[in-house]
Amino acid sequence: MVHQSYLHKEHGIMWKIAHMNWGLISLICIMTMIGVACLYSADGGSFNRWAIPHMMRFGIGFVAMTIVAIIPVSFWYRMTWPIYGLGLVLLLYVEIMGHVGMGAQRWINLGFMNLQPSELMKIAVVMALAKYFHRLELQEIRRIPTLIPAALIVFVPVGLVLLQPDLGTSLMVIMAGGAVFFMAGVPLWMFGVVIAAVAGSIPVAWQFLHEYQKKRVRTFLDPESDPLGSGYHITQSKIALGSGGLEGKGFLQGTQSHLNFLPEKQTDFIFTLWAEEWGLMGGVFLLFILMLMFGCGLFIALRARQNFARYMALGLSVNFSLYAFINISMVMGLIPVVGAPLPLVSYGGTAMLAAMIGFGLMISCDLHRDQRLNQGPL
Repeated sequence: MVHQSYLHKEHGIMWKIAHMNWGLISLICIMTMIGVACLYSADGGSFNRWAIPHMMRFGIGFVAMTIVAIIPVSFWYRMTWPIYGLGLVLLLYVEIMGHVGMGAQRWINLGFMNLQPSELMKIAVVMALAKYFHRLELQEIRRIPTLIPAALIVFVPVGLVLLQPDLGTSLMVIMAGGAVFFMAGVPLWMFGVVIAAVAGSIPVAWQFLHEYQKKRVRTFLDPESDPLGSGYHITQSKIALGSGGLEGKGFLQGTQSHLNFLPEKQTDFIFTLWAEEWGLMGGVFLLFILMLMFGCGLFIALRARQNFARYMALGLSVNFSLYAFINISMVMGLIPVVGAPLPLVSYGGTAMLAAMIGFGLMISCDLHRDQRLNQGPL
């Protein structure tokens, strides 16, 4: 029998489980159930193909999230560099011996699943930046030499991800890293210089893009130029979104998806399936849940008492929100198609695992916000 005092003391497992951020966890479960409903519909009213594996992956991810959450944030502080190093090793392994699919070399075949290291690397980059900035004073952060190692933390894995090639994930790693830079106090004029440099380098960068990436940009600018070819996906997505109207066609009644006009309806275009069946009201409801989840992450970051926890919670929250924003913007034709799934909703093993581990780290930051970190060496 567990001693009663153990159940109530701050470092007890039962105490931690009871005091986890159950508001955020409830939102995570709602998003996942939306995903199950979408995948059930995408398979024509069957759980077998996508919905059941999605629920099983969520169950495994939920256990992983709970374990990550109850482990003190000081442990993750000490393990940051080993995790970051492991991520780099996995990215190098992908480049040498990775599994090739859909014209890209992004996966490691584990037998029971295909692991995409770039998904886990997004978490490792945020953790590494959070640890790097943790001990620095504001005056140091404003010095360019101090920021060079931080920039390398971001751009070394970005370079490896670009080799796969995966431009969308690379941009998300940069933007999530940029959020940590901003939270740490990097001056705004430095962001302006970087943005101007990126804008000026676009003509040069265009020459190094793969042909399929150039085609995506051209399709984004003029999807009607090839409605049955490169513009087919986004054209059908817009038709499905518009046909949903205010209240939608009803559950299992989406014609574009069930007549197979809508491509990749279980992954990249799953928001379109949801909006066709549940209409504008359903789309707004999903966006509202996403906003609440980002708000929870921002709240955790703002009340953290250690810089490491504050920066990590913010970076992971931005990373999750970027995924959702890019996916929804993509299927609405607001940005080029980049192949980003909708977190917790789209079908995919590594994306689900990465999202749940990220939420576990955020909850750990909340549970252990009063814990003092050992400054130690970097």
